[in-house]
Amino acid sequence: MSLTREQMDRKIEEHFGFEASDNVEGVVATLAPDAVHDIVGYPTGPTRGRDRAREFYTRMFADLAESSVKVIKRLYGDGFMVDESMWEGRAPGKPFGLEGRNRPLKFRILHVVEFSPDGHIQREQVWLDMAAIMQQLPQD
Repeated sequence: MSLTREQMDRKIEEHFGFEASDNVEGVVATLAPDAVHDIVGYPTGPTRGRDRAREFYTRMFADLAESSVKVIKRLYGDGFMVDESMWEGRAPGKPFGLEGRNRPLKFRILHVVEFSPDGHIQREQVWLDMAAIMQQLPQD
């Protein structure tokens, strides 16, 4: 049986909430044990499993801080959603290999999320507006 829109919304909001509080274990718990985690363009390529996702989130939380995500639009299908949001926060580390220097950062982000029948995130594919990120974090 497929999840309802409300169930998908609850899970992704839980996921985003853990991200906003830099809670690595909380984020990882929203994923299925064998989840595929794919930050498009990230050097590792798609990874599988909670341990590999944990590695990514540990790095990301060191690179980005004070994150908030505001939903722009969501589209739903049978067992999946597409979430277009605006991410806003600071870049104290080296997000995506760029020197952040604790500068403010704001960019659009697109999540394509597939859910397992038990309600966990089975696949998370993330597309970032890298042009906006690079424009805000010039490497002078």
